[in-house]
Amino acid sequence: MPFRKPHQTADPTESNKWNDAKTECMIQPKGLNIIWGNDPRYWKITNDCAELIQVSWLEVSGKVKVEKGNTYIVKFMVEVKQDGFGWGSTDVLVMAKVGKKGLYKYEAVKLDCGKKKDPIPEVKDKLEIEVKSDETDLELHFGLYEVWSGKWKGGLKIYNAEVVKKS
Repeated sequence: MPFRKPHQTADPTESNKWNDAKTECMIQPKGLNIIWGNDPRYWKITNDCAELIQVSWLEVSGKVKVEKGNTYIVKFMVEVKQDGFGWGSTDVLVMAKVGKKGLYKYEAVKLDCGKKKDPIPEVKDKLEIEVKSDETDLELHFGLYEVWSGKWKGGLKIYNAEVVKKS
């Protein structure tokens, strides 16, 4: 029996789909790296969303190519089902950095069960990442993380991640 990796590795054909104006990139679940994403005990991944069954280590990440001298906004479109669990007092971090050696910026987010398809972070707390004009590594690394509490969590649906060039 061949060994199957427990983690979903991003399909590169799904991760750099910028619109024609190069102002917005929508990354579907198959374009994201999802820890334990290939294990049906923990995740159910379809073309529509990645649905978290249960994990204690939430790590969903991706990367896209960006341009020098621009600022980008990173967000995830998510929903927590009514019967979701483990989110109450736990911060989830939306993080991003430019280049492998860049420093992460982040926004802490609280998720509420039963809240319908909303972007995180919300517009007022948006996560903005500036790509300096002298930057040489033009990949924006981003992710959704909750790896610190050790609590089991479930009921989260991730519809997509978005990287938007700020006008």
